[in-house]
Amino acid sequence: MTDIRPRRSALLVPATATALAGARSEPADALILDLADSLPPADKEAGRARLAAWLTQGGFAAAEVVVRVNGLDTPWGEADLAAVAEGGPDAVLVPRVEEPEDLAGIGSRLRRLHAPERVRLWAGLDTPLGILAAEAVASAVRDVDARLACLVVDAGALAREGRLPPGAPEAGPLLAWLATALAAARAHDLDVLLDPADRLDIGRARGLGFDGAVVASPAGARRAEAAFAPDADALAAARALVAAFDAPAGRGQAGVAHLGRTVLRREADEARRLVGLAEAVAARPGHRP
Repeated sequence: MTDIRPRRSALLVPATATALAGARSEPADALILDLADSLPPADKEAGRARLAAWLTQGGFAAAEVVVRVNGLDTPWGEADLAAVAEGGPDAVLVPRVEEPEDLAGIGSRLRRLHAPERVRLWAGLDTPLGILAAEAVASAVRDVDARLACLVVDAGALAREGRLPPGAPEAGPLLAWLATALAAARAHDLDVLLDPADRLDIGRARGLGFDGAVVASPAGARRAEAAFAPDADALAAARALVAAFDAPAGRGQAGVAHLGRTVLRREADEARRLVGLAEAVAARPGHRP
């Protein structure tokens, strides 16, 4: 399964000269180069120019380079997309996605701007309305124009938009909203990352079932990579299940007898995904076992 991309760590990098200078050699699974929240209005145009130049130089240590653009309802969004189309990162993180049409519209713009077909979209679910529409947004993975590859849930933004007080209990509405996004991602076979902000720690994000975390520092990236690494026991079990289906008696079968029970092919498919993820992680330059 060579198309699997590890997304355990997504390091958020402001499009400032200092931050970009250090980001090229950062071996996080993904870099999110931020033109939105990290830049004040007076620095938006200069930041976009810096980022465009940075992208053309190549030589990234990260496996995936993503640009978070400003929304199309801002004065900067259209120009951000034009710069992205020319620079050709791996993906664009679209903030505040609240309906599938948000993605299809940006995908259509990228096509008109002649962005490479390989440029994917990550959908930011940052608002209660986005959470309510999570399943519809995730279903856009079937739409070629939407280019959807990943969901990103911002716990801090959700708490603010949902008017949750700073001391609100973790088990309140926030967890229900996160679970909604997670279910939507799983229903449509998408990765989903959590930006835990100050609401949840990385270990908790892993325990909830997310695929990775958005982090603000290289040290945070290392913690996320450790937390979201495939579990050794689960990986061994997955390899054994894959072997059972690949054995002559299991080839082409809907199910096989394994460890005293009948296992259906869909469970084997998930086992293959886990094995493929582990192999993709091991193939990363600078992999730390």
